[in-house]
Amino acid sequence: MNAEENSGKDHKRRPTYVYIVECCDGSYYTGMAINVKERLGQHNSGKGAKYTRSRLPVKLVYVETRVSLSDALKRERQIKQLKRGQKEALILEGRGLPKKFRSL
Repeated sequence: MNAEENSGKDHKRRPTYVYIVECCDGSYYTGMAINVKERLGQHNSGKGAKYTRSRLPVKLVYVETRVSLSDALKRERQIKQLKRGQKEALILEGRGLPKKFRSL
């Protein structure tokens, strides 16, 4: 396996985060990112998802670590299909953000 092929495989196995932000109108947006701090900054600068651009500012309320990009995509899809009450329960079950995300 050459370095280029290995690089692609490493990228797929890189820890990826699935997150939920609460928008200023109280709605939730679910996304995924390798760098949550950077992604949150994109959302709040109006350069994130189209959905959040008109609902600024957004606040990070939930984060999950996934082992790969593929796993994160699957989990993001699952969370997006949840009803609002189910998302709120997930957020409460998380009992706050992991320590490294509390300052975001």
